[in-house]
Amino acid sequence: MRRERIRTSVSPLALVLFLPLVGCGTPEYRAERSLCEAVWLERIPPRYERRIVERTRYEEVPTGQTTCTTDGDKTTCVSAMRTIAIPYTTVETVDANEPARDARIRACTAEACVKKYGNAECKLPGQ
Repeated sequence: MRRERIRTSVSPLALVLFLPLVGCGTPEYRAERSLCEAVWLERIPPRYERRIVERTRYEEVPTGQTTCTTDGDKTTCVSAMRTIAIPYTTVETVDANEPARDARIRACTAEACVKKYGNAECKLPGQ
């Protein structure tokens, strides 16, 4: 049996659209972040680049050991398995502007929350 775990990336636009729906924080924080995302997505639009990246996938391989059990006249054997890491190179499309834009979005959101609620998390009194 072959099992793979591949690290994937998500489109920044998908994050901008999806995170406000399920993100952490208060509804007020998500609302402020959504406004900041709209502003900074326009000011620092995505700039997609193709990059060569190193990734690792994991596979189950037999160790060579076998455990057998006998029940009456039936014997069942199972091979012991171990997980190995297999590095590989791939080309991915990444948004080169995402780190700068995300930093601005976080700063914008914190500033808006401090102005409106007196704290960077947009928490209402008593929360």
